[in-house]
Amino acid sequence: MPKVAIIAGSKSDQDLSDKAAQTLKELNITYDQHIISAHRSPDRLTNYVRNSDAQVYICIAGLSAALPGAVAAHTIKPVIGVPKDAKLMGLDSLLSIAQMPPGVPVATVGVDNARNAGLLAAQILALSDPELTEKLLKQREEQAKA
Repeated sequence: MPKVAIIAGSKSDQDLSDKAAQTLKELNITYDQHIISAHRSPDRLTNYVRNSDAQVYICIAGLSAALPGAVAAHTIKPVIGVPKDAKLMGLDSLLSIAQMPPGVPVATVGVDNARNAGLLAAQILALSDPELTEKLLKQREEQAKA
């Protein structure tokens, strides 16, 4: 059972999906990766989210950036949106993800910052995992030395 589901809206988002996956892998967090478009395959997306055992979702999206909101519409689990620089230096994607309607929140990281999405997912999971908490604290200590 993966703890984190990484969903990219298209194959062009694969590089960011891989960065999020690498961050989770470094922390020994189980994950799965999928490419599911909110627009081209909405039924598949709905079925995946409703049947997933993941505890946290990371959604990578550019252009209309509807994917994180579409996922959040089908779950009360945390959803982290990663806006991609597809047009307008990613500002359109960033605003689309950050400006969710009341009652359907999506956490948003910086444009193209899939690593932070992986770390945020880890921090959410660490709330109930003392071993992961220790890993994250150690990682922060190492960063402070750099």
